[in-house]
Amino acid sequence: MDCLFCQIIDRKIPAKIVYEDECSMAIEDIQPQAPVHLLVLPRKHLPSLKEALAEDEALLGHLFLVAAQLARARGLESRGYRTVVNNGVGAGQSVFHLHVH
Repeated sequence: MDCLFCQIIDRKIPAKIVYEDECSMAIEDIQPQAPVHLLVLPRKHLPSLKEALAEDEALLGHLFLVAAQLARARGLESRGYRTVVNNGVGAGQSVFHLHVH
């Protein structure tokens, strides 16, 4: 598969992994747009949110809970933080494997 994030998840391409569990992985963004810019990736390949099905509901919620956990661990709660999911080229998505910024 040519998916960059699938290759990172399979450890075929190196990345700075900051978290992982049975259904997700979080990495540092190599082109950060903020002082703390992490990407939370599902291990399941979903090109974007539009391909998600009802069976993916728990996984999608899990990604946001992981993002919140990572923000807490980095002391971002008091300042606030933003979570973003880009969907499609027009929204700025450049890697077509769903991920939470």
